[in-house]
Amino acid sequence: MRQVAKADEIIHQSLRLRIMAALHAARADEGMEFNRLKALVGATDGNLGSHLGTLEGAGYIALTKDFVGKKPRTRAAITRAGERAFREHRDYLRDVIEGGG
Repeated sequence: MRQVAKADEIIHQSLRLRIMAALHAARADEGMEFNRLKALVGATDGNLGSHLGTLEGAGYIALTKDFVGKKPRTRAAITRAGERAFREHRDYLRDVIEGGG
């Protein structure tokens, strides 16, 4: 009998789920720039910043800040713990959809 996956309440929030999905898809790259991520998930600056802080606090993403010329740049990348948590939450959602959760 296979173990039923559990919901991850941090990832389950809809905007954080979209953020994690985008970063999971971009994992082979060096993360994703803030403005690109903001456009992909349909968030405001403040809303995205708040949710990134929550995900970073959980260890699911890493934020790096640097400068391109004189312009600040923030990039977000999924961590190994974030990858694992995202996969487990994805499995939980599949179980729910397929009637097993």
